[in-house]
Amino acid sequence: MKGQLKVTTPAEYIAALAEPRRSEIARLHALITKTCPRLEPHIRSGMIGYGTYRYKYATGREGEWFRIGLASNASYISLYACAADERGYVAERYASQLPKASIGKSCVRFKSAADLPLAILTKLLRETARPAYAVLDMSASKKKAAKAKPKKTAAKKKTPKKKAG
Repeated sequence: MKGQLKVTTPAEYIAALAEPRRSEIARLHALITKTCPRLEPHIRSGMIGYGTYRYKYATGREGEWFRIGLASNASYISLYACAADERGYVAERYASQLPKASIGKSCVRFKSAADLPLAILTKLLRETARPAYAVLDMSASKKKAAKAKPKKTAAKKKTPKKKAG
């Protein structure tokens, strides 16, 4: 699909897709709403979002985003699992269990939902939906990481000595 759909509800989003993608997104939507019933589905940034969480970065920037996202792209489907803790991003922890998917920090990209083991996908969704991930405060961890890194010092240039002569 090129560009974002002009839709306002998840049902409109799904209905606007062509087959066979429509059926795949509908099945994934049903799985997400069944697995994570407390996360309210909505449209955000041209995709289906489920639930919300607050984030805060070390820069002071704050905002709100969806906890789980689902998007149909031209050649793949994206499932966003927006959750992290001291162990890292939740989606990245499932990379070895989802070998047919391409995993980014919070994104699982795949050609077909049939490529993903249902039990693993359900486990990923449940973990992402945990109430502990309702707020993501990266401000303290970034500051600690910056303090922990030693500063690099520039190497002194050696100038050759002039020969007397």
